[in-house]
Amino acid sequence: MSSKEIYEIGEIPPVGQVPKYMYGQLIRAERFGEPKTAFKVEKVEVPDIKPDEALVFVMAAGINFNNVWAALGSPVNVIAARQKANFDPSDFHIGGSDASGVVYAVGSNVKNIKVGDHVVIHCGTWDANGPAVKAGEDPMFDASFKIWGYETNWGSFAQFTKVQAHQCMPKAKHLTWEEAAAPTLVGATAYRMLMGWPPHTVKNNDVVLIWGASGGLGCMAIQIVKAQGGIPVGVVGDDRKKDFCMKLGAKGVINRKQFSHWGMMPHWKDNDPYNKWAAGCRAFGKAIWEVLGERRNPRIVFEHPGEDTVPTSIFVCDSGGMVVICAGTTGYNAVADLRYLWMRQKRFQGSHFANDEQSYAFNKLVVDGRIDPCLAETFTFDQIGHCHQVMHENKAPEGKMVALVGAPKAGMKDI
Repeated sequence: MSSKEIYEIGEIPPVGQVPKYMYGQLIRAERFGEPKTAFKVEKVEVPDIKPDEALVFVMAAGINFNNVWAALGSPVNVIAARQKANFDPSDFHIGGSDASGVVYAVGSNVKNIKVGDHVVIHCGTWDANGPAVKAGEDPMFDASFKIWGYETNWGSFAQFTKVQAHQCMPKAKHLTWEEAAAPTLVGATAYRMLMGWPPHTVKNNDVVLIWGASGGLGCMAIQIVKAQGGIPVGVVGDDRKKDFCMKLGAKGVINRKQFSHWGMMPHWKDNDPYNKWAAGCRAFGKAIWEVLGERRNPRIVFEHPGEDTVPTSIFVCDSGGMVVICAGTTGYNAVADLRYLWMRQKRFQGSHFANDEQSYAFNKLVVDGRIDPCLAETFTFDQIGHCHQVMHENKAPEGKMVALVGAPKAGMKDI
């Protein structure tokens, strides 16, 4: 225990000395609404850890859309959900599902990390005694699986965060704290989508169509496909975003606003609207061929817009290929023409975050310098609410926003 009860933001306690209190950016139910007012800096007690947990001093925290939802209290009131499940009685939420930092305490059963280690944190948590976990199955399929810093409390928007020890992975030494905090959630999610569903894993010369290619998920997907020898083709909504994607390794980039057939697919009995939609799909498919310089369809389509784009994704996906989806940012009612699934034997696969093996595999790409974290802009601890407001208003820059927490200034790689 530290001799000081609390340290100011930007003040680093001696390694291993944990104060009684900390500052956090808290969300409370009575403040649900616009993120700029939902988040408020408050002083709370530093949480205790269990035998399999670690306490990490947060140097920098990545910003993700999940805590826009937490701030809004919609579609789920995460505080009430945890209380109802007897998972966490706290009447507040400390979000944050990406972090870089220093281990300050470890539980009695922890073997993989020690006090003083520099780490980044992946956001997958689960009960080690869960049935699927004990059976040696993918812990992502266990009922206990949760996203740290969204479905759990004590995320990275505070000076200290409580995590399960297996979440802690080595920080890349060549990256600053803010760079290291940027890529893990989106990167590990993209890695599972592209490498976690055999036989549809990215192989040499595979064409992969990537929606939202300039965003957090997309910029990681481009680089993972490139690292596996594949051919990434990006889709964006603004020509100004094309250069960003090309510099990351995209073969070419298509502006979706050059097409107008987006949205739910018309009913197949409604001939004229359906034929118009199908013509739009064919034109979009032709744009992919023009990028490639040959008549090839994507073996894998990297989906997350959902409702507006899934019908087209299934249409343009190659025979025997896969459309893999991890979100539905335009809506959840995705209508498909089933004939293209069964006649062309295409796969429509859901995917959600990543397990340890996949998270560590992605992190190794980062440590080896094969992934650019795509840090867009660095903010202060006090600006965390502002960052989420910008994201809520769809005004976020290309790449990833990160806020400094414990790091006193940007550009630091050590303490």
